[in-house]
Amino acid sequence: MGSVELHIEALIFSSEQSIRAEEIIYCLQSVFERDFTREEVNTYLDHIRVKYQDERFAIELVHVANGYQFLTKKEYHEVINLLQVQRSKKKLSPAALETLAIIAYKQPVTKLEIEQIRGVNSEYSIQKLLEKDLITIAGKSDTVGRPILYSPSQQFMDYFGINSLGELPQIKEFMDNSASIGEQSE
Repeated sequence: MGSVELHIEALIFSSEQSIRAEEIIYCLQSVFERDFTREEVNTYLDHIRVKYQDERFAIELVHVANGYQFLTKKEYHEVINLLQVQRSKKKLSPAALETLAIIAYKQPVTKLEIEQIRGVNSEYSIQKLLEKDLITIAGKSDTVGRPILYSPSQQFMDYFGINSLGELPQIKEFMDNSASIGEQSE
């Protein structure tokens, strides 16, 4: 059992993104030359999850973006944040973040639709988001000219730690009602 479990840990650790159970099964079957069931792999994943819950470890196994990934535990986020701030020279511009938000909430969406919402040319922002693999080309629209459709990528899901776009905060959560006129009803 230990050898298989260590192989699974190595796969998760070495994967740049979350790794799906099906990918783990495929790799294990190739290495061990035998079949593995989903239940068997889930048992190994449960053992790994329990192992890393120990306070001696700064990381934990997390199910994210329909796969598994090692992430730092919440109590270490402050120190990790300091490192990220230090390395943030390659962060997204406000324009790119605005474009990314539009794509995430309106997806699939064309460049023209993005530009109509933003009111400015968005070609550069879209190009930067494609380069950073935060968005992906989802196909072509059936409208005149068949423009390209953009959607959030798997990297986007990994980066924001979500399994589906349904987990994105609802827009009403961002609304500031403090400037409204009249009484608020609860």
